[in-house]
Formats: sequence, C-alpha cells, structure tokens
Amino acid sequence: MKKIFSIVGIAMILSSCGSGERVSKEVFEEVNEAMEVKKLSEAEIIEAAIIWGDSISLEAQKQLVGQLQQAISERGIPGAIEFCNVQALPILEEVGQAYGVAIRRSSNRYRNPVDQPTDMEQRYLETYEYDVENGNPLSPNIQKINDGEEFLYTKAIVIPGGLCLNCHGEPGTEINGETLQILDELYPEDQAKGHKIGDLRGMWSIKIPKKEVVKRM
Repeated sequence: MKKIFSIVGIAMILSSCGSGERVSKEVFEEVNEAMEVKKLSEAEIIEAAIIWGDSISLEAQKQLVGQLQQAISERGIPGAIEFCNVQALPILEEVGQAYGVAIRRSSNRYRNPVDQPTDMEQRYLETYEYDVENGNPLSPNIQKINDGEEFLYTKAIVIPGGLCLNCHGEPGTEINGETLQILDELYPEDQAKGHKIGDLRGMWSIKIPKKEVVKRM
C-alpha cells in the first residue's frame, strides 16, 4: 500500500506547488493580502495549521473524555453509553464552532454510522492501520483540499487504557451483559467491539479554513 507523506514531506510539497493552485477569487485575495501584510510563507501557514490541528483535537478529546468520565461516575457505563449517543456529536460541534472548523471522528470500525469515513478519510485510515500493524509512529497528517481553501488535518485515535474496553472490548468478558444490551439497542450496526489496548480506534478529521489559520498567525 502506498504510504501517505509525513507532515514534513507534505509541507515541502505543498509549499513548492502552492502558487499554482486554484482558489476562489475572494479567498485568494483575502489570504494573499494577509500573507503580504504579515510576510508569511506557505510553509509557515502549513506549520501553523498542523499546530492548530493538534490543539483542536486535544481540546475535543479533553471535552469528550471529561464529560464521559462525569457521566460514568453519575450513571455507570450503561448510562455513559446513552450519554455518548446523545451528546458526543453536539460536543464536537461546539468545539468546531469555537475554532471555526469542522471536526469529526472517522473509523473503519465505527459504532455510530455517522462516523463512516469518506473516500479521502479512508486513505488516511488505511495508512494509520498500516503504521499500527508495523509498529510505525502515528504522526498527524495535513493536506490541502477544496482548491487550497482548506486544510484537512488528521490524527490517529488509539485505545489508551482499560476503561475504554468496558464498551469497546470483548463482549461477555470486558463488556458485561447490561452494557452489551444497550449497545445493541442504540447501535445495531456497531463494529467497535473486540478492541484491545493500543488498537486503532479511528482518527480525528478536521477541516481548517486557510484564511482562519492566517488570521490567527
């Protein structure tokens, strides 16, 4: 399988060909003016987008985990699953609105059908799967999309510890009967069981407008 470029490789390629990309007149003029005023290079913008993507994904993870842990303490694992079913997407939407980006989770072994990958996301997921299988570092990636008007930032999500196995582990052993029943009721297409610690759970997929990156530099 063809490997996707590392962050450094992508940055070098994008910075070398960025001047020939087609973008809308309005976005081109706005971004170009800002770059001239701030004397920004394309490579600097890409680097800033990567750093920003890291921050956004960490904030999203913090919000999800924090509220999930509170739900577990108040309602137990079954109640936390019901909480995720209703609140996970609104939490991500709130984080996205705060940063002016579109953020979601994507997985080949999805629990919620809305997390099924797009064709582009599928390529990155396959790369992360390859890296996990071969013990390679799981580095974030970034690509220009929509004629250079946006960046697509992706970062792998792995199963970090035993707590996650209460609803992502082996049915009947790590996932008890009550939890399994609720999962079957809420997610009839669930493919996210049978994981082990260190498994690839999916990835963050964040669309970042280039003009927002430039504004914040």
